Amino acid sequence: MKKIVFLILSCFVVITINAQVEHMTFKGIPIDGSLSDFVMKMKQKGFTHEVTQDGVALFSGEFAAYKNCKVGAISAKSTGVVSKVAVMFPENETWSQLYGTYSHLKEMLTQKYGEPEEVNEKFEGYSEPTDDNSRMHEVKIDRCKYETSWKTSKGDIKIKINHDVFSSCFVVL
Repeated sequence: MKKIVFLILSCFVVITINAQVEHMTFKGIPIDGSLSDFVMKMKQKGFTHEVTQDGVALFSGEFAAYKNCKVGAISAKSTGVVSKVAVMFPENETWSQLYGTYSHLKEMLTQKYGEPEEVNEKFEGYSEPTDDNSRMHEVKIDRCKYETSWKTSKGDIKIKINHDVFSSCFVVL
C-alpha cells in the first residue's frame, strides 16, 4: 500500500488534471467538490476506494478500457476541494507495450481535445536506444522524456511515460 501511495503522490508532481474556472470532469464527476463527495461518486462509478490520507484519495478500477488502473484525487489543503486527479495505468514490461499504451492514450486525447499544446518525445542519453531492452533501461534511469500536454478552457491534461524507484514503468495521465 505504501508503494501505491508513493506512486500516486509522486505522479502529482509531474501530471495533473487541474481544475480552473470551468471545472474539468473525471468520469463525469466535476473536479470541484469535497474529497468525501468525490470518493462517494467514484464508488458509484465502480471504482474501489483503497484509502484516504492527508487529503489524497486512492482508488483502483478501469479507465479508458484499461483494467487495474490506480487513480488518485488530491484536495487543496486550504479549501479541502478536489483540485487534481491522476491515473496510473498498469505497469508495462516492454517498451512496445509501454509506448503502445502511451500512443493509444495520446491518440484518444487528441481526438477529444484537439492537437496537443506541447509534445516532448525523446531519449536524453548519449545515443538513441535501438532495441526494446535499451529503451526500457532509459525509462528506468530517467532519460526517457515522453510527455504530451493539452490546455483546455477547463484545465490542463498531461500524459507521460513514467517509472518508480522499484523499476516499474507505466503511463500516467
